[in-house]
Amino acid sequence: MSTTADRIFEHASKLPEPLAREVLDFIGYLELRHGLRDPLTEDLMSAQAPAMQHVWDNPNDEIWNDL
Repeated sequence: MSTTADRIFEHASKLPEPLAREVLDFIGYLELRHGLRDPLTEDLMSAQAPAMQHVWDNPNDEIWNDL
C-alpha cells in the first residue's frame, strides 16, 4: 500500500519540469499557510547560504560530510 506522499511523487515525476516546479511551489505555499514552515527562517537561510558556501564546501571540511 503506497502512502499519499508516494502517490504524489508518482504523479509529479511524470510532469514536465515547469509543472513539477509549480507543484513544489504549491506544496511550499501549503506549508506556510498551515504553519509547517517559518518564512522568516527560510529567508534567513537563503540569504546566508552564499556567504556560508565556502565554509561548507572546502577540502578541509570533507571529513564531516559522512557523519
